[in-house]
Amino acid sequence: MKTTWKEIPPVPTSQEFLDIVLSRTQRRLPTQIRSGFEISRIRRFYTRKVKYTQETFTEKLSLILDGFPRLQDIHPFHKDLLNTLYDADHFRIALGQLSTAKHLIETVSRDYVRLLKYAQSLFQCKQLKRAALGRMATICRRLKDPLVYLEQVRQHLSRLPAIDPNTRTLLICGYPNVGKSSFLRSVTRADVDVQPYAFTTKSLFVGHFDYKYLRFQAIDTPGILDHPLEEMNTIEMQSITAIAHLRSAILYFMDLSEQCGYSVNAQIQLFHSIKPLFANKLVFVVINKIDIMKPEDLDAETKAMLDSMLKSGEVELLQLSCTTTEGVTEVKNAACERLIADRVAQKLKAGTNSSGSIGGRLGDVLTRIHVAQPLGGVLREPYIPDAVKNLRKFSKDDPDRRRLARDIEEENGGAGVYNINLKDQYKLDDEDWKYDRVPEVFEGKNVYDFIDPDIETKLAALEEEEERLEAKGYYDSDDDVEDADEADIRMKAELIREKREEIRNEARMRKSLKNRALIPRRSQPKKLSAMEDSLDKLGLDTTTISARARSRSRGRSALRSRTGTEDAMDVDTPMMLSNRDALRAKSRARSQSNRRDDGVTDEAKRTMAERLSKLGQKKMNRMARQGEADRHTTAALPKHLFSGKRGMGKTQRR
Repeated sequence: MKTTWKEIPPVPTSQEFLDIVLSRTQRRLPTQIRSGFEISRIRRFYTRKVKYTQETFTEKLSLILDGFPRLQDIHPFHKDLLNTLYDADHFRIALGQLSTAKHLIETVSRDYVRLLKYAQSLFQCKQLKRAALGRMATICRRLKDPLVYLEQVRQHLSRLPAIDPNTRTLLICGYPNVGKSSFLRSVTRADVDVQPYAFTTKSLFVGHFDYKYLRFQAIDTPGILDHPLEEMNTIEMQSITAIAHLRSAILYFMDLSEQCGYSVNAQIQLFHSIKPLFANKLVFVVINKIDIMKPEDLDAETKAMLDSMLKSGEVELLQLSCTTTEGVTEVKNAACERLIADRVAQKLKAGTNSSGSIGGRLGDVLTRIHVAQPLGGVLREPYIPDAVKNLRKFSKDDPDRRRLARDIEEENGGAGVYNINLKDQYKLDDEDWKYDRVPEVFEGKNVYDFIDPDIETKLAALEEEEERLEAKGYYDSDDDVEDADEADIRMKAELIREKREEIRNEARMRKSLKNRALIPRRSQPKKLSAMEDSLDKLGLDTTTISARARSRSRGRSALRSRTGTEDAMDVDTPMMLSNRDALRAKSRARSQSNRRDDGVTDEAKRTMAERLSKLGQKKMNRMARQGEADRHTTAALPKHLFSGKRGMGKTQRR
């Protein structure tokens, strides 16, 4: 179990973390890529960069997570000490944020690697790589506070002493300034600061010494004041944690001279307050500064209170003076001797000892055995059956001994020649059933699971029921008669088939149109009389329209025949000029006409026509269909608009 924290690796800040990962990616991977390479090679180049960056992030974060201790895997003493110094909830949250960031970086890498598989150009691959590394860097920057907090925890943990919670330990506790640090400095080589004022020791100090070739550790705890546990500060809680969780001998120091600043009554009261923490531990009350005040010099009332601490017999009184070193060695030796004896007794009580001897194993077994005795002193003799009593010792040469199957086998040729009859000992109702051949497995099923003693009775009942149903005509079928329900079902099925075929045809038509608007391309000839009739119904004058249509149908050949009487070589005749000017004026008027006003008599009908036009377009707008005026991009992948280095000018063309 881990007792030292100096192996935890340093935790970098978020910016240092980012610089380490990105510089490593730049150094370890190739950096040359050109647009002339195959797209598969370009994709592999940038995919490798994204994956390597993600792996580096994951590796560094895993190293930090594995370096710090898991609270559920360490000793309760170290767990409570960590909670006292740094708050276990904050510690868990910080590590959880790092773990979450690691999973988020893996997700970002996976998503962008999937996108890089379908990139079409060097520019797209580079942009996706930049986006992936940017998102990873953003996640890393969000870890600024957790990384700073974990680095502070690591630095503080590395300064904590290495305390082994399972070794032989002397734990020194008591009020401040009663001589605890002086005693530790006297019996060990620990460099403890000793000052004549209270709360000089603010954390746990550990010193080591040898006694009878065994290594002991002595722990100096900060001073404790007599107030409730909820009101204790961090310094005092370190002492409480050590007393509660370490298997040790407790040395409770007292100063009867009251030079520490606290009365004897207060020191006795503190002892009773923390006494529940001394359960199953050796407790020694050590009177310090006996060169100034001894227990014999106390007044009767105070001495009675001191003696009440020792009444139970579980607490031993020791005396010393750290100033004159009187009794220091005796206190150390007495505590060590009692601690060794107590540990040996606990091991013997547990049924084993350090050498693993047979006596230890025997004691372990004996602690598990419980012998029950009958009540009332009744003596119960063991019962032995008569057959066992009359059983004679087996002798191979005895002619009257019982013949075994092995003897029969040897008489008939031995193993490999004679097979023992295993069915001879079957206990069946009929001896003739012993050698019946019954399959154990039939069609993959265990036959014995389907054996029913009443199977014949059930079979007869089933046959009788079958005959009764057949007599009633239950199995009769008339193929020629089709009832009304079946005919109705068939009719509905036919309707469903027809409707389904209509839906399929409609889907095929929609698919063949490819989302294009239907525009009529053919112009069918209409008679002039039909047009005149329809216009008369609308209330329009058809005289000029009919004359214009007839003149168009005759064409320009009639105009030429009309002017044929003139001189063909005289191109500047007044008749020819007037006809030419008329044609030009007509074409000019046609080009300058307003579509919005043509064919509409008044403003109300024009408004109605516009409204109907908008209503007719609404369905197409809702279906998002393209119309005849919509633009169309002929190239499916206009690569020339998006690839390459952008220069000055617009990006709609290159």
